[in-house]
Amino acid sequence: MTEGSEFKSGYVALVGRPNVGKSTLVNTLLDFDLSIITPKAQTTRHKILGILSSESFQFIFWDTPGILKPEYKLHELMLKSAQSAMRDSDIVLWIVDGTDTDHKADLHVLPLIKQIVNPVILVINKTDAMTEPQIEDAREYFGSLDNFAAIIPASALKRQGIEDIKSALVRFSPQGMPFYPLDQITEHPERFFVSEIIRERIFVHFSQEIPYSTAVVIDEFHEQPERKDLIKARIIVEKSSQKPIIIGKGGSALKKIGQESRERIEEFLGRPVFLELWVAVREKWRNKEVFLKEFGYDDRSR
Repeated sequence: MTEGSEFKSGYVALVGRPNVGKSTLVNTLLDFDLSIITPKAQTTRHKILGILSSESFQFIFWDTPGILKPEYKLHELMLKSAQSAMRDSDIVLWIVDGTDTDHKADLHVLPLIKQIVNPVILVINKTDAMTEPQIEDAREYFGSLDNFAAIIPASALKRQGIEDIKSALVRFSPQGMPFYPLDQITEHPERFFVSEIIRERIFVHFSQEIPYSTAVVIDEFHEQPERKDLIKARIIVEKSSQKPIIIGKGGSALKKIGQESRERIEEFLGRPVFLELWVAVREKWRNKEVFLKEFGYDDRSR
């Protein structure tokens, strides 16, 4: 950053309904696997902060939970998290799935978008699976809904349109000094990402309600010089009947989750770890404020 340069800095909220590619986009923008990604909707539960810096700009991205009609208190907190990010950001990136050609699924987000005073950039994602006429139809349709600062076709998966998004962010971001050191990529502690990695493995290996009724809590995280770091984690389920499913016959399922999680954690941390997992039942935790707060889903704790 040179003296007298017009440095741009701002907070950017990525919002949209579940499974439109918000986490893939923020990971692509950062060129770093900040947010966990699975084919299942509602994978992201927290408002996750990632920082992209250069000599001329710094963008602080909030990857937010997908906006949906709440069915549990957990969903209510997830929605509040997304709304607070939208209110507190200098720019909002509204991500829509361009392959959903009737576009009706995105419309329940529109009332929230219309409340935003700051610039809103619409990103039509997944254009690698669209024809040019389909992309143009989507541009015309969404362009008729609101006065967006920009409408950008993109494919987060194929890294298409990424530079266009960055250019738009530079254009609409306020001038100012960086909020974080230019080499910092997040402010979340390591134990947060460890819990997310374990939760990702659960989403990958289990179907139906199991992943959505599961939480991961890190009870111990000890760095040990010249020895493997010690990590002890609880996998929380809602029903007693779910516990043996997570554990598996002879502990096979839990062992697989642990092995894959340990490998990914070691890759993330860049050092060896000893990972110990156990399963606990907390009945209907998604609807109980005391458990939501204990498990880190109280919005005031983030």
